[in-house]
Amino acid sequence: MSKREWGIDDPEETYWFNTHTGLVEDGPQSLSIDRIGPFTTREEALHAQSIIAERARVWREEDDADDRLR
Repeated sequence: MSKREWGIDDPEETYWFNTHTGLVEDGPQSLSIDRIGPFTTREEALHAQSIIAERARVWREEDDADDRLR
């Protein structure tokens, strides 16, 4: 059983996307400036850039909606 399954947060059991190499890392391995994450699965980390882009789009739409209310 993994630490995560026991409810223990361990940065070594997370996945990161390295923007410099384009690779997924098991646990934080590179400089923080080159990493996006953490993600709970390798699959999420692999799609980090599209996840970030989608979150940014949603936030932008929310900000625009807030601006229209003022």
